[in-house]
Amino acid sequence: MTTATTVTSGPVPLRFGLVGTGYWARETHAPAIIAADGAELVAVWGRDAAAASALAVGAGATAHPDFDDFLAQVDAVCFAVPPHVQADLALRAVAAGKHLLLEKPVALDLATGEALLAAVRERDVAALVFFTHLFTPAVRTWFDQVAANGPWSGGHAMWLGSALSDENPFNTPWRREYGGLWDVGPHAVAALSRTLGPVRSLTVDRGEPDLTYLVLHHEGGATSSATLTLSAPDAADGFTLQLWGPAGRSDLPIDDVDSVEALTVAVQELTVLVRSGDREHPSDLPFGLAVQQVLEQAERAGRGRGDDA
Repeated sequence: MTTATTVTSGPVPLRFGLVGTGYWARETHAPAIIAADGAELVAVWGRDAAAASALAVGAGATAHPDFDDFLAQVDAVCFAVPPHVQADLALRAVAAGKHLLLEKPVALDLATGEALLAAVRERDVAALVFFTHLFTPAVRTWFDQVAANGPWSGGHAMWLGSALSDENPFNTPWRREYGGLWDVGPHAVAALSRTLGPVRSLTVDRGEPDLTYLVLHHEGGATSSATLTLSAPDAADGFTLQLWGPAGRSDLPIDDVDSVEALTVAVQELTVLVRSGDREHPSDLPFGLAVQQVLEQAERAGRGRGDDA
């Protein structure tokens, strides 16, 4: 008598498409999707068709010159393009029922971001916003520790980037136009909001060429500050964030941040949301838009300061 054997396997991998072909897409997004459990990189689309083909060949995926054809091959889209490009393409992806892993900032204006959120809710798709530090395991452990040791009275973030130096791979047109507030500012605002509470008001000052100083007033009474630029000398490049309060001082473990590891976590957590049907996450689209609202308020306040100078 022959006994039948049942072979069981795990869930079918979520098919990811990558939008973008630049340095960040090649060095972080593609390796992270490939490394993620439960995910498979199957398609690439970029504004530069030749670059998309080269990235796809190296990643074992297929390049699609037509964006709609690209969308037809995937379940979820991971974005690595400038925010104004991302927002329009993300709306098209949501209309096609695709789940989203977005870069920060979501868009360059809050109204566009809110339109994307409305579409995400209407189509009931999952959407996460990738803040490197918020998906880093060591930083998450630190978040748990500071939550247990609080309350905290305040904090300070110093995000000094050198992306606008001539040889930096992140020296791109949108960063030259919008500067540190919009590129490194989301990291600072997200981490300070996560530890001290949502931002309820702010003040801002500016220096040359893109230096921004923020003072953030958080719900619950804590106050924090942030120094932001993309024009720091290479020797000064680096990020720090420190909280202070009755328990003393506590520093975010910047040295433990690995962008590929963090994005791998983000990809895996998006797959969990897709399969479970859950849509809420600490770094979901509403959180990303709360960060964007702070940036937009700071931008308006900074323009006012410039008019008064």
